[in-house]
Amino acid sequence: MKEKEPVKGQCPAGSPTDVNRMQIEHRALWLGLIYDELVKSGIDAEACIRRAIRRCGTMHGAAFKAQCPNMEEFRRVFLRDLSVNTFEMRPLDSGADALTVDFRYCPLVEAWKKMGFDGKTRELLCDMAMEGDRGIAEAMGFTLELTETIAQGHPSCTLRFSASASSQRSPTA
Repeated sequence: MKEKEPVKGQCPAGSPTDVNRMQIEHRALWLGLIYDELVKSGIDAEACIRRAIRRCGTMHGAAFKAQCPNMEEFRRVFLRDLSVNTFEMRPLDSGADALTVDFRYCPLVEAWKKMGFDGKTRELLCDMAMEGDRGIAEAMGFTLELTETIAQGHPSCTLRFSASASSQRSPTA
């Protein structure tokens, strides 16, 4: 059977949401395989991976902060359509100094399930991956509370970003 040729200008994978999910799953595979290989080599994989992902999050957080001087602007950027659709995000509350969002789908957890990682390992990989979000929050001057996760078996991940008064500078400041 001959494979169908993709139409020029169209991705054979489907919608932008599908493509984004595939890209995130691909990166989740990297994380899972790197973790597995480090553990097999007797290296403290968790500590190394957490530090690297936190550094990445801090770098992204610095870029966010340059574009998003306050929680309102952060919310606008964080809740872009592609991200909302990719993770099936639902804002729960949205005050001037906080943002709480439920994520009802996680392509990372889906990738780790496909790889055959057990529940405990998926929870660990998820928590390590969250170091990126923690780094973003830290660089923004926010705090991040993660109350439950899909990797723990919950139907959603709930993230709450909170801003301190000093992190809420006006766009003209």
